[in-house]
Amino acid sequence: MDFAFDARTEELRGRLLAFMDEHVYPAEPVAEEQRARLASPWDTPAVVGELKAEARRQGLWNLFLPDAAYGAGLTNLQYAPLAEITGRSPHLAPTATNCAAPDTGNMEVLSQFGTEEQRKRWLEPLLAGEIRSAFAMTEPDVASSDATNIETRMIRDGEDYVVNGRKWYISGAMNPDCAVFIVMGKTDPDGEDIRRQQSMILVPRDTPGVEVRRAMRVYGYEDHSHGGHAEVVFHDVRVPAANLVGEEGGGFAIAQARLGPGRIHHCMRLIGMAERAIELMCRRAVARTAFGKPLAAQGVVQNWIADARVTVEQLRLLVLKTAWLMDTVGNKGAHTEIQAIKIATPRAVVDILDSAVQLYGAGGVSQDFPLAELWASARTLRLADGPDEVHQRSLARREIKRYG
Repeated sequence: MDFAFDARTEELRGRLLAFMDEHVYPAEPVAEEQRARLASPWDTPAVVGELKAEARRQGLWNLFLPDAAYGAGLTNLQYAPLAEITGRSPHLAPTATNCAAPDTGNMEVLSQFGTEEQRKRWLEPLLAGEIRSAFAMTEPDVASSDATNIETRMIRDGEDYVVNGRKWYISGAMNPDCAVFIVMGKTDPDGEDIRRQQSMILVPRDTPGVEVRRAMRVYGYEDHSHGGHAEVVFHDVRVPAANLVGEEGGGFAIAQARLGPGRIHHCMRLIGMAERAIELMCRRAVARTAFGKPLAAQGVVQNWIADARVTVEQLRLLVLKTAWLMDTVGNKGAHTEIQAIKIATPRAVVDILDSAVQLYGAGGVSQDFPLAELWASARTLRLADGPDEVHQRSLARREIKRYG
């Protein structure tokens, strides 16, 4: 299997690496300084808009979408090394290139399942980076890792649906630029097929009855750069039936179609986070002295760095194999590998980041270095898009099934 990247991918990699060095890394402290002076912590720092304009000018825009009519027309395998690069600065680079979740998944849903009117109203401004969006699925009162548990109700009433429910950890919903939610709820709660009870519908944020109640913290972080993670309540929210995404009863299938690419995108960026951790470890190791010699000469530090390098190389190959399979045999054919990377990558990257934190000592848990926030992001991804145990269960059942 040949993972050599083609000329276009290599050219984009070169431009993206230069963009990171010249624009993104220098913007990290600027974004923090600007955010501290904003009227609301959920407003977007001006430097982010500057980064987006520069990325678009350089053609580093919507790289994630394989459909050339909407995005760069790259395959998953071509996009993987680019996503890895943006993962080195996960709070700025994905947004700067309009490749940030949850917008990426929502744009994929609209491009695949949206009507012409839905694409014009919501997809086009999302592709242009003019608005943001959110995906409202997770609920606090049920185990949302099993999507059939969703309790939000979407009841047909004439030409409308009426939505009632409570969601939480709805990423991006605190951002004032978030203009629309894709909401998953039950349209047929008593249906015989539990995977045909759910549907998805577009709910504009300014619809009466939509209450963005509060921001949920993640290991103490509010994730301002991601637009936060909100608790959102829908009180008798009335939206036109034309806002239904796909067909009634198709919500579960759309969710699965949305989460497959989302999972691999997360894993691609996690590789970049691990690479940045290794770089930070090496810089710290050669710059600090303890017990009479540089940290770089300490055997335990050498072990951490060596183990991290081996792990990253293994993970990258597994992620690239998964991307190649998604391109060649589809998401269903890559089912086992998608689950494997979702299990292995966050877990391993958390361990690498933990070693980096240890090497930095007090600085590792401080706001002066990115390690603590990177660790929290990676650890959270062991829950997002399905916890480890759900993927382990599904993967194991497939393996066992082969033996009758």
